[in-house]
Amino acid sequence: MMEKETVLVGLSGGVDSAAAAVILQQQGYRVIGATMQIWDPSLPVPQGIYQKNACLSPEKEDMSEIKAIADKLGIEHMAVDCRETYRQVVLDNFRDEYARGRTPNPCVRCNSQIKFGVLPAAAAKQGILFDKFATGHYAQIVHDAATDTYLLKKGVEIARDQSYFLHRLGQKQLSCALFPLGGMQKAEIREIARQAGLSVADKEDSQDFYCGDYNDLLNFPNKPGDMVTQDGKVVARHNGIWGYTIGKRKGLGISGFPVPMYVVGIDAAKNQVIIGPKEALYSKQLTADDLTWVAGYPPAEEFECEIKIRNLHYPAKARVRVTDGKLQAEFEEEQMSVTAGQSAVLYQGDIVLGGGVIL
Repeated sequence: MMEKETVLVGLSGGVDSAAAAVILQQQGYRVIGATMQIWDPSLPVPQGIYQKNACLSPEKEDMSEIKAIADKLGIEHMAVDCRETYRQVVLDNFRDEYARGRTPNPCVRCNSQIKFGVLPAAAAKQGILFDKFATGHYAQIVHDAATDTYLLKKGVEIARDQSYFLHRLGQKQLSCALFPLGGMQKAEIREIARQAGLSVADKEDSQDFYCGDYNDLLNFPNKPGDMVTQDGKVVARHNGIWGYTIGKRKGLGISGFPVPMYVVGIDAAKNQVIIGPKEALYSKQLTADDLTWVAGYPPAEEFECEIKIRNLHYPAKARVRVTDGKLQAEFEEEQMSVTAGQSAVLYQGDIVLGGGVIL
């Protein structure tokens, strides 16, 4: 490296982003830390269930731990107020989708529009000069010289791969992004943080985007409606469709059926929750819109790939057709709980093609 390149690192206060900063320093980069401020004091403080390490949490307003990391590494650090855009892009969408009986994925929107959008843009606007932007995500970027295209690939530790959450990143974002942890295992990363003397080396991982019960965040008034079987028979009442998602079984408040019953559908127009047996959860098709492609375009109008219908879903083989901004997928085998609002992410091997939002 002729001259030290400067990398802006998204520091969250966790071991992954801290280790990413250490690795980049070891590789000879000049590192600057930047942290998103997204907790809005006007949000209800969650009751009951509580996860301190969640991304959206009152604790995240306390920058002392993050500043301690920056001080230990001898790097500059800045906090970026992303609250207003986060509310508009992530929280408003989160509430709107649940109100429509859908199950959104806020992390996907946050990564593409806030973490890889607002955060580096705001840093640049404040006069911070940097060449690359890095995070502690478990994913990889490879430049294909033959096509001059940046490929987004799965992280090598498949159990921790986060490419699903990054599928909306495009060529411009990938061209200036670095994922130092993509080729590593978690145990190695913790050891790097330990060797650097960082107190977060053994810190627990974040498990969710919000620290409390989703109902605290939604804060919707009750809107009672019918819980019905697939043939329309009313079997119970509910207090709001947003309390249910496809595949839910516990807490339905129903009995007297010969087999376990699940939520198999939600009809927002009728304010109904539809229940049925487990086999009713299986489907061989899905439709998605709001499509994005890593390369900027789909590989073809019709092609074969593997699809993840949620983060922890094993990629399922499918044939896909893209027409009029929508994606139609036919799976080789039936898939359980294809859920409206979730992201369908398309892969060919370990390469991310793109994805969309399930209808």
